[in-house]
Amino acid sequence: QVQLVESGGGVVQAGGSLRLSCAASRTILPAADMAWYRQAPGKQRELVAWITSGGSTIYVDSVKGRFTIARDNAKNTVYLQMNSLKPEDTADYYCNAYHYGHAYWGQGTQVTVSS
Repeated sequence: QVQLVESGGGVVQAGGSLRLSCAASRTILPAADMAWYRQAPGKQRELVAWITSGGSTIYVDSVKGRFTIARDNAKNTVYLQMNSLKPEDTADYYCNAYHYGHAYWGQGTQVTVSS
């Protein structure tokens, strides 16, 4: 079993920045695709950013140019750098790992962007 622990959420003003971290409980990152999802109140969970085991990335259009996903395999951690935050980025953010056919989720971290 793999546990994912997110951190770094909080309250920030519009235009500000936050960096989310997701630490895995064991060494899976070198062989895992990692992703960040978010779920705003009353909305479905949506993919925000994805990074493959090889380092390729994809982003949802609404965060392109503002968010960056990165991985540090040595630290077994994936990051989401969020810049130029907007009120519509307010959501619970979840880390996801896809490893040899298994999907794992973190417990989520809350991000609130005030206008």
